[in-house]
This record gives sequence, structure tokens and C-alpha cells, in this order.
Amino acid sequence: QVQLVESGGGSVQAGGSLRLSCTASGYTFNNVCMGWFRQAPGKEREGVAGILTARGSAFYADSVQGRFTISQDNAKNTIYLQMNSLKPEDPAMYYCTGPFPLSCEVTDLEAGFGYWGQGTQVTVSS
Repeated sequence: QVQLVESGGGSVQAGGSLRLSCTASGYTFNNVCMGWFRQAPGKEREGVAGILTARGSAFYADSVQGRFTISQDNAKNTIYLQMNSLKPEDPAMYYCTGPFPLSCEVTDLEAGFGYWGQGTQVTVSS
């Protein structure tokens, strides 16, 4: 049974940083695509960042490019999302999602077809 457990959310001031973690179980972690999407109240899901665990190749939504960094620790079956320079438009519930076989894109992350966990709340105050 696939399980994804997110942690690391919180409240920061604009310009601050947070690091989210997602620990996965129930499937082979390597050679899949994993990622994050976010959803704010009244808004659609938005794909944020993804990583191909076989190569560590990362991709990002334009809205977070240059500010967020996704990484992985295969030994821990965990992916991370380092969020820097947080903006007032970043607050949302952040969800880890996957696994997608071999590859995925931002649109796959937000489509809702992967598994996801309970989410972790990110709040940014100005």
C-alpha cells in the first residue's frame, strides 16, 4: 500500500524559508517520478516541482523556478522541497504526490492521478 507522509510546513514571513519533507513507503522508490503540488482555498491544484528519482533530474513550475529546490534521499525514500524567498502568493496546503512510472511533468503533478498524503500547511505573512 502506497503511503506518503508530508511534514515541515509552518508559518513564516515573506522572504523566509521552509523545507518540506515527504517520506514514501509501499513501492520501489527509485526510477519513478515524485513531486509536489499545492492547493490554496478556492483555487485549483498547482503543480510545483518534480524529480525523477533515477537521475535526480528536477523540474519546476514557472511560479517557483529559482526559489524552490526539490531533492531526494533514496536511502530514506524521501523527497524534500526547499522553499526560499517565500511570497504572499505561496501559501497553500502542499501535497507530495506520486509515484509516476519513469517520468512526469508539472501537469501530471496537479492532475490528481497520483497518490498523495495528508498535506502540510504553508502560511506566509507579509
